[in-house]
Amino acid sequence: MTDRQRTHSNPAFEARFGYCRALRVGNLIHVSGTAAVEADGSVTPGGAGAQTARCLAIIKTAIEDLGGTLADVVRLRMYITDIEQAASMGEHLRSASAETPPTSTLVEVSGLVDPEMIVEIEADAIIDAVD
Repeated sequence: MTDRQRTHSNPAFEARFGYCRALRVGNLIHVSGTAAVEADGSVTPGGAGAQTARCLAIIKTAIEDLGGTLADVVRLRMYITDIEQAASMGEHLRSASAETPPTSTLVEVSGLVDPEMIVEIEADAIIDAVD
């Protein structure tokens, strides 16, 4: 059986719902849906752009905790509650993956777990084997 490594970003919330922030199995890293939550548990203010930046920061930390980088991300799944704000996500997504753009999906949803949340992002990364 392949070893599994886990990392957490909000252990109390994750324990409540029975998941971890990210899981590495072999050279694959799967990052759970990540909303813009600050260290104190509050939702990041400032609209979809600010929330996208916070989500990506949390995702970056999780992937780095498991031995990868944002350059290893091959797929993003993004959920937004107000599609009119989608354009404000772009600059943050481009800066996070300037040289290595992943595949992605963006879907408008009717709501997330907290009404203040506008954006949630999932990520999958593949860490290439070192020669």
